[in-house]
Amino acid sequence: MAKAREAELILKALPIETPLIALAERGTAWSSRELADRLGQWRDRGTAELAFAIGGAEGLAATVLDRAAAVLSLGPMTWPHLLVRGMLLEQLYRAQQILAGHPYHRE
Repeated sequence: MAKAREAELILKALPIETPLIALAERGTAWSSRELADRLGQWRDRGTAELAFAIGGAEGLAATVLDRAAAVLSLGPMTWPHLLVRGMLLEQLYRAQQILAGHPYHRE
């Protein structure tokens, strides 16, 4: 029941034209470079904003996963919701630095 309500709230808040990246254990694991490349592709197509969905303890509902442009995994381990926010934020910063050609990211 909570999972369905969470999905309803996520989808209601998401503008129809905004690509959604869902974070899920069974998603595809991207390297930092792959994340940067994907973000760069959306940017170059004129995408003004992206949305990321982090599910609760039960994960994301199928309706959210079906709406997602991509399903991303941060690995097979289970992480607390608030820690995932920080990890995602750092990866978004890293991707921005990669796209800017800054030496923050070392391969």
